[in-house]
Parts: sequence; C-alpha cells; structure tokens
Amino acid sequence: MLRYLALGDSYSIGEGVPEAGRWPMQLAVRLRRENVALDDPTIVATTGWTTDELSAAMDATPFTPPYDLVSLLIGVNNQYRGRSADDYRDEFRRMLDRAIGLAGQRAGRVLVLSIPDWGVTPFAHGSGRDVLRIADELDVYNAIAREEADRLGASFVDITGISRQHPALLADDGLHPSSAQYALWTEAAVPTALAMLTG
Repeated sequence: MLRYLALGDSYSIGEGVPEAGRWPMQLAVRLRRENVALDDPTIVATTGWTTDELSAAMDATPFTPPYDLVSLLIGVNNQYRGRSADDYRDEFRRMLDRAIGLAGQRAGRVLVLSIPDWGVTPFAHGSGRDVLRIADELDVYNAIAREEADRLGASFVDITGISRQHPALLADDGLHPSSAQYALWTEAAVPTALAMLTG
C-alpha cells in the first residue's frame, strides 16, 4: 500500500466531523476507487495550529519517510491571529521544504491545498469580524502558498472558491466545514492526486 501523510490544522483533522468525513480520509477512499492502493492517511494536525506550531509538533513526531503522498493545508490560524504575510511566506516555505523531505525529496508527491475562507461562516459574521478583510488576507496567503508550491514543484489545489460557494455546508459549530463540504474538496483534489500517484 502507498503511504499518505496529511499535515495541517482543524481542516485536516476534521473538527466537528466523524473520522470518515475528514477530507484526507475521503481522498484515500476516492483514490482507492480509482485503483490506487493508498492506505488511510497518517494525520498530523490539531485545531488551532499555526505554521510554527505544526512545525514544533513535527519535531516531536516519529515519522517513517518516505511517504508516497504528503498533503499540506496550513495558515488559517496565522491569518486569524493577525500575523503578517511575510512571516507566513517564510514559515510556509520551511514547512513545504519539510513536506518534500518527508516525501523522499519528491516535490511531485506533495499536494498543497489552499486555505478556505472562514469569513463566509456564521461564526465570522456573528463575531463582528471584517469579512472582506478576512477574504483579502486569505487571498494574499493563498497566493503565497501557490507561488511557493510552484517554485518548488509541488502541486496546488484551490478549494477556497468551494468554501465561498457553499457557506452553508458546515459542522454544527458554524465555522468548520461539514463532511459534505470536505467531499467537494476531495473531488477537486482527486484529479491532481491521481496524476501525482499514477503519472
């Protein structure tokens, strides 16, 4: 079986959804339907983590590389805490370098997902946040992630538009995506992941 490592935060661990509803789990199931012998993912992710907190957790995790597929979705909590785009670029670049290393220095086996727009959620509207500013800042973060992925040869899948088109597909907390929204992310990622693992 091919081995899959998913790195991230609440979006990868699937806050508020069953284990089977997490998008990395759904991705593994979908790829197996495409005759890719991919094992269930090892997920290193916790709700609330920023790039540096994920990095610190990785320092304490006993990895067994090389992994055949590594996904990376991180940064929403950097934006939520008001950290600068320049800091995000530096930390994301280092995180992406580590992900490539865990993939056996195969950048073509690293899948970066964009950060969804939490500003469209009832949580954001109810907390009096400037939702236009959230969208603008996340667009900057996602442009950085795409640039760094392109620079290093990793793949990038944009799911931010899905989050904006389906703001009602949420878990009970009114903030995190539901299994149904994660299914849409998965469908968006399948063609790229399939090409990465079979091409």
